[in-house]
Amino acid sequence: QVQLVESGGGLVQAGGSLRLSCAASGRTFSSNPMGWFRQAPGKEREFVSATGWSGGMTYYGDSVKDRFTISRDNARNTVYLQMNSLRPEDTAVYFCAATQSRWVIGKAYSNKDTYEYWGQGTQVTVSK
Repeated sequence: QVQLVESGGGLVQAGGSLRLSCAASGRTFSSNPMGWFRQAPGKEREFVSATGWSGGMTYYGDSVKDRFTISRDNARNTVYLQMNSLRPEDTAVYFCAATQSRWVIGKAYSNKDTYEYWGQGTQVTVSK
Protein backbone atom coordinates (compact mmCIF):
# COMPACT_ATOMS: atom_id res chain seq x y z
CA GLN A 1 0.00 0.00 0.00
CA VAL A 2 1.41 3.34 -1.06
CA GLN A 3 1.60 5.99 1.64
CA LEU A 4 2.79 9.57 1.64
CA VAL A 5 3.32 10.97 5.12
CA GLU A 6 3.92 14.67 5.63
CA SER A 7 5.61 16.15 8.68
CA GLY A 8 7.12 19.43 9.81
CA GLY A 9 4.05 21.62 9.97
CA GLY A 10 3.28 23.84 12.92
CA LEU A 11 2.75 27.36 14.17
CA VAL A 12 5.25 30.04 13.22
CA GLN A 13 5.35 33.83 13.30
CA ALA A 14 5.29 35.85 10.12
CA GLY A 15 8.76 36.04 8.64
CA GLY A 16 9.73 32.67 10.07
CA SER A 17 10.62 29.40 8.38
CA LEU A 18 9.46 25.81 8.34
CA ARG A 19 10.66 22.72 6.53
CA LEU A 20 8.10 20.15 5.46
CA SER A 21 9.00 16.56 4.69
CA CYS A 22 7.06 13.92 2.80
CA ALA A 23 8.18 10.34 3.15
CA ALA A 24 6.83 7.81 0.68
CA SER A 25 6.47 4.12 1.36
CA GLY A 26 4.99 1.16 -0.47
CA ARG A 27 6.76 1.98 -3.73
CA THR A 28 9.64 4.07 -4.88
CA PHE A 29 9.04 7.43 -6.55
CA SER A 30 12.65 8.01 -7.54
CA SER A 31 11.62 8.05 -11.22
CA ASN A 32 8.48 10.13 -10.75
CA PRO A 33 7.57 13.77 -10.27
CA MET A 34 6.34 14.83 -6.85
CA GLY A 35 4.78 18.02 -5.60
CA TRP A 36 3.18 20.07 -2.86
CA PHE A 37 -0.26 21.63 -2.79
CA ARG A 38 -2.06 23.54 -0.07
CA GLN A 39 -5.63 24.21 0.91
CA ALA A 40 -6.89 26.98 3.15
CA PRO A 41 -10.36 26.87 4.73
CA GLY A 42 -13.05 27.61 2.18
CA LYS A 43 -10.59 27.66 -0.71
CA GLU A 44 -9.65 25.25 -3.46
CA ARG A 45 -6.50 23.18 -3.32
CA GLU A 46 -3.68 25.32 -4.70
CA PHE A 47 -0.44 24.36 -6.39
CA VAL A 48 2.66 25.23 -4.39
CA SER A 49 5.62 23.47 -5.96
CA ALA A 50 6.71 20.38 -7.88
CA THR A 51 9.87 18.67 -8.96
CA GLY A 52 10.83 16.23 -11.66
CA TRP A 53 12.29 12.83 -10.83
CA SER A 54 15.85 14.06 -10.41
CA GLY A 55 15.10 17.31 -8.63
CA GLY A 56 16.74 19.20 -11.48
CA MET A 57 13.46 20.67 -12.71
CA THR A 58 11.44 22.64 -10.19
CA TYR A 59 8.20 24.57 -10.46
CA TYR A 60 6.57 27.07 -8.13
CA GLY A 61 3.28 28.84 -7.73
CA ASP A 62 3.51 32.59 -8.17
CA SER A 63 2.66 33.29 -4.53
CA VAL A 64 5.59 31.26 -3.18
CA LYS A 65 8.25 31.90 -5.79
CA ASP A 66 11.56 33.08 -4.30
CA ARG A 67 10.41 32.11 -0.78
CA PHE A 68 9.90 28.35 -0.98
CA THR A 69 12.35 25.71 -2.20
CA ILE A 70 11.50 22.14 -3.13
CA SER A 71 14.06 19.35 -3.03
CA ARG A 72 14.12 15.59 -2.93
CA ASP A 73 16.26 12.75 -1.69
CA ASN A 74 15.55 9.74 -3.87
CA ALA A 75 17.62 7.45 -1.66
CA ARG A 76 15.19 8.24 1.16
CA ASN A 77 12.11 8.37 -1.10
CA THR A 78 11.42 11.78 0.42
CA VAL A 79 10.56 15.23 -0.87
CA TYR A 80 11.02 18.44 1.11
CA LEU A 81 9.61 21.93 1.07
CA GLN A 82 11.71 24.66 2.68
CA MET A 83 9.47 27.63 3.42
CA ASN A 84 11.06 30.97 4.27
CA SER A 85 9.64 34.45 4.85
CA LEU A 86 6.31 32.94 5.78
CA ARG A 87 3.21 35.12 5.63
CA PRO A 88 -0.20 34.77 7.28
CA GLU A 89 -1.66 34.02 3.85
CA ASP A 90 0.51 30.89 3.69
CA THR A 91 -1.66 29.38 6.41
CA ALA A 92 -3.16 26.16 5.06
CA VAL A 93 -3.01 22.40 5.14
CA TYR A 94 -0.08 21.32 2.99
CA PHE A 95 -0.39 18.11 0.98
CA CYS A 96 2.31 16.05 -0.64
CA ALA A 97 1.49 14.44 -3.98
CA ALA A 98 3.11 11.97 -6.34
CA THR A 99 2.34 10.63 -9.78
CA GLN A 100 3.03 7.25 -11.31
CA SER A 101 3.74 8.96 -14.63
CA ARG A 102 7.43 9.37 -15.35
CA TRP A 103 6.95 12.33 -17.63
CA VAL A 104 4.91 15.39 -16.83
CA ILE A 105 5.03 18.31 -19.23
CA GLY A 106 4.71 21.99 -18.50
CA LYS A 107 1.57 23.17 -16.74
CA ALA A 108 0.55 19.64 -15.89
CA TYR A 109 2.90 19.90 -12.91
CA SER A 110 0.55 22.41 -11.33
CA ASN A 111 -2.62 20.43 -12.03
CA LYS A 112 -3.78 18.40 -9.05
CA ASP A 113 -5.39 15.86 -11.40
CA THR A 114 -1.88 14.86 -12.53
CA TYR A 115 -1.20 13.22 -9.16
CA GLU A 116 -2.65 9.87 -8.13
CA TYR A 117 -1.14 9.65 -4.67
CA TRP A 118 -1.74 12.09 -1.84
CA GLY A 119 -0.73 12.43 1.77
CA GLN A 120 -3.09 13.31 4.61
CA GLY A 121 -1.68 16.81 4.97
CA THR A 122 0.12 18.81 7.62
CA GLN A 123 -1.16 22.08 9.07
CA VAL A 124 0.91 25.23 8.69
CA THR A 125 -0.26 28.27 10.62
CA VAL A 126 1.49 31.62 10.30
CA SER A 127 0.61 34.24 12.88
CA LYS A 128 0.92 37.99 12.37
